[in-house]
Amino acid sequence: MQKQDHHHFYMPEYWLLWLLLGLLYPVTRLPLSMQRWIGRRLGSVLYLFGHNRRHIAAVNLRLCFPKLPASRQHTLLKQHFALYGVSIIECFATWWSKPKIINQHIKYTGLENFDQAMTEKRGILLLSGHFTTLEIGSRLLGQKIPFSGMYRKHKNPLFEYIMSEGRKRWINGKAYDRRDVRGILKSLKAGNAIWYGPDQDYGRKHSIFVPFMGVNAATVTGTSRWARLTNSIVLPYFVERTQSGYHVRVLPRLENFPTSDQRADAIRINQVIEKQIRVSPENYLWTHRRFKTRPAGEPHPY
Repeated sequence: MQKQDHHHFYMPEYWLLWLLLGLLYPVTRLPLSMQRWIGRRLGSVLYLFGHNRRHIAAVNLRLCFPKLPASRQHTLLKQHFALYGVSIIECFATWWSKPKIINQHIKYTGLENFDQAMTEKRGILLLSGHFTTLEIGSRLLGQKIPFSGMYRKHKNPLFEYIMSEGRKRWINGKAYDRRDVRGILKSLKAGNAIWYGPDQDYGRKHSIFVPFMGVNAATVTGTSRWARLTNSIVLPYFVERTQSGYHVRVLPRLENFPTSDQRADAIRINQVIEKQIRVSPENYLWTHRRFKTRPAGEPHPY
């Protein structure tokens, strides 16, 4: 295979990104506690100057926690942005850090649930959500079990290259474009495990309106459709930050899933993710416009 020429990445249009990458690289070599401290400071800056994202997150929190006092919602918003900053540092640490830095104080529970599922030689949908631990959590889980992921190509070619090369250092499966449904289904039918996060708003196509955190939300039906088409097991997993590291939890499979009721299945999937959100609400990715697609006649919340 011919080696790709990346000389165009040194054009002036990429210099600012190279400067930011140069500043971030030494941070990923620091102890975890210092990385998190810097990440929280970065989150404070994003909170101050990220007006659009701050507005989206504030609306989401108001919709999902209507009984929470405004002062508590505001505190939760600032806590979220602190972790949002930490997650940015974690992304680059995931791609660049040595294992001895990443693997400090990692607790795994429920790996036997994955081992048991693998004995059945069926596909496995590793069900999770878009939490601020998404990138670091994928690496930590990938160190213990083999699975493929799904991704959306980044608009910036240099960032896309840095991200894809970084992931190649630790991923033990294949990275599928989320639009490559044929490839994903083929992999599941072959008995492989694939990460799947159905908790974002992908529009009306293949979505139905069911409650998510008490709000009617366009929810993709892919979890039940894909599980049915490929006879796959749905295995939830989540990753939480602890004071000194991380806790990776693989939960028991969803029994009696999928059913013949697509709506009931979508509600159940949302409830699995909601339960984890309530464990640490500041850790969820509130900056996504989760409720941008509305039923006919409803106003746009953002």
